[in-house]
Amino acid sequence: MIRYTLRRLTLLIVTLWLLTVFLFSLNYFFPGDALTNMTGIRASDTLAYQQAFAARDFDASIFSQYLNFLGHFTQGDWGQSLTNQRNVFGELLPLLGGTLELALLAMIFAMALGAPMGVYAAGQQRGSMDRLIMGISLSAYSIPVFWLAQLLILLFAVKLGWTPISGQINPLFDVEVNSGSIILDILVSDNPYKTAALLDAINHLWLPVIVLAIMPATMLMRTTRNSMLEVLQQNYIRAARARGLSESRILLRHVLPNTMQPVVRQLGLMFSVLMSNIIVTEVIFNWPGLGSWLVKSIYERDYPVMQGGLFAFATLILLVNVCVELFHAWRYPQVRKELYAER
Repeated sequence: MIRYTLRRLTLLIVTLWLLTVFLFSLNYFFPGDALTNMTGIRASDTLAYQQAFAARDFDASIFSQYLNFLGHFTQGDWGQSLTNQRNVFGELLPLLGGTLELALLAMIFAMALGAPMGVYAAGQQRGSMDRLIMGISLSAYSIPVFWLAQLLILLFAVKLGWTPISGQINPLFDVEVNSGSIILDILVSDNPYKTAALLDAINHLWLPVIVLAIMPATMLMRTTRNSMLEVLQQNYIRAARARGLSESRILLRHVLPNTMQPVVRQLGLMFSVLMSNIIVTEVIFNWPGLGSWLVKSIYERDYPVMQGGLFAFATLILLVNVCVELFHAWRYPQVRKELYAER
C-alpha cells in the first residue's frame, strides 16, 4: 500500500507541475503583455510594473522566468485581478468554500439516492420497476444541466414560488463571509436571527444541489445495478444460498460489500462530471463560487483570475480522484495486486 500511495502521489505532483508549465505558457499566448497577464500589473503603473519586472526576472531567460513564476505561485502570489486589483489567491479562498459546499452536498444527495435505487432495480431485474428506474435514469442523464436547471427554476421558483431564483441568502441577513460556505458562516456568526438565516440559506441551496446531483445519481444507479447483477451471478453467492444462509444475510455480508467495489472506483469520475456541471450551475443560480468567478473572468479577459480558477479546479479534481483511488486500493487490496503486481 505504501508503494502504491507513493506512485499515486508522485503522479499527482508531476501532473500539477505540468499544469504550472501550461499556466506559465498561457501568459505568452494571451494577447497583451506577458508580465501584465501574469501579475495583473499594467504597464501604465510604471513603478509597480518595473518592480514586478525585476522581481519576476523578466530580464533573464525563459527558464529563469518560469522558476520565478513557480516560486511566487507556490507561495500564494497568483497576481492581482485586472478588473478590481484584488489579490487572486485571497479572492479565491471564500469562493472555493462556496463551490465545495455545493459539490459535497450534491455528492451526498447523489449517493443517498443513486445507490439504493440501483440496489432496488437489481433486485427487480427485468421487472416493471427495474425498467422504470433505468428509463428515468437514462432520460435524466441525457438532459443538459443548463436546460434542467432552467426547467426546475421555472417550476419551483417561478410557478410555485417555493425557492428564490438565485444567490446564497437574502442580503438583509448580512452574514459575514469567512469560509465561503454559507451554512458554516451562519453557524459561526453571532447573527441574532441565526435560525431564520439558516432556513433561508437552505431554501436557496436545495434547488442547485438537486440540479447538480441528478447526473451523478443516474450514473450511480446504473453502476450499482450492473455491479450487483454481476455479483449475484458469482459462485460464492450460489454457495452461500446452498449453505442455507438467509437472503438478508447474503445481501448484507456478501452482495453489497462486493457490489461497492466498482461503485467506489467510479466516484472520482462522478465528481469530475459534477465539477464540470457546477460551472454552469453556479452561473445560472448566480452562486458565488469558483465556477461563476471563472466564467466572469473569461468574459472580462481577466487572465490572472482565469489562471487561478483553472488551477484550483484542476487541483481539486485531481486530489479527489487520487483520494478515491487510494481509498479503493486500501479497501480492496486485490485490485492493487492485480494492477500493480504488489505483494
